[in-house]
Amino acid sequence: MAARVYSQHAQAAASLLGKRIALGRKARRMTASDFAERVGVSRTTLHKIEHGDLKCEIGTVLEAAVLAGVVLFDAHLSATTEAVNDKLALLPKSVRKRRTPVDDDF
Repeated sequence: MAARVYSQHAQAAASLLGKRIALGRKARRMTASDFAERVGVSRTTLHKIEHGDLKCEIGTVLEAAVLAGVVLFDAHLSATTEAVNDKLALLPKSVRKRRTPVDDDF
């Protein structure tokens, strides 16, 4: 099985989030060991999160971010979620490949 390759944008985003988690942890004056215990992970996993390892579980990363006080979205998360749900309701439930090419030559 080939190794998973991530885009530079995804790598940069994970790295930034990890640094913000580390910054939040340090601002709360928590050691890595204490914070890892609070998140419910090993110190090694926390180290990977803080260094932007994309193989960490997203739920664990988000939990660490919340506990570190990192603002993940805007302050109106429920309103934003509702707006996205409204948009999704307007779209088809599934997307399928077209069997015939679209003739858009007018």
